[in-house]
Amino acid sequence: MKHLAIFASGGGSNARKIIEYFKASPEVRVALVVSNKKYAPVLDMAAEHRIPTLVIDRALFYETEGLLDILAQHRIDFIALAGFLWLIPPYLVGAYQGRMVNIHPALLPKYGGKGMYGHHVHEAVKAAGETETGLTIHYVNPEYDEGAVIFQARCPVGPDDTPETIAAKVLALEHRHYSEVLAGLLTGSQ
Repeated sequence: MKHLAIFASGGGSNARKIIEYFKASPEVRVALVVSNKKYAPVLDMAAEHRIPTLVIDRALFYETEGLLDILAQHRIDFIALAGFLWLIPPYLVGAYQGRMVNIHPALLPKYGGKGMYGHHVHEAVKAAGETETGLTIHYVNPEYDEGAVIFQARCPVGPDDTPETIAAKVLALEHRHYSEVLAGLLTGSQ
């Protein structure tokens, strides 16, 4: 059985989809939800599913390697970032090389990097007049959104789309694909 940790900073809609996807899996268990925000709704959602949670602060995350011990206590094999907004420090990237992925709401390498998350991405896509956008699932490296691409899915952007309608289209793609891609990576079928 593989033990998965989900790192999230916000509401956790992707985390919820992942948890529901693996709920009855004999091969994968969501073993921990980690957040950098004490009152993030994702923590309440994880508690509803009886999944242990951890709130981290900058000191633990960036100034020590103590998080590795906590992840080891939960026997974490793989990490999925799902709206986690902090840059992952090199010690954590190294410890989970090839076993940590992120989902980004654009077709990387476009619209990635520091500050490019959520509505910022969709506003930039609209402002640039793009005719398509989508999502990218990629391995995590020490830079924002620069790890090797694993999977991309696309959707059209029409002239009447707003950043909000673009966001809804991309979120639908995320909910459809992230759990399946994770399953493939965790069970070796991807």
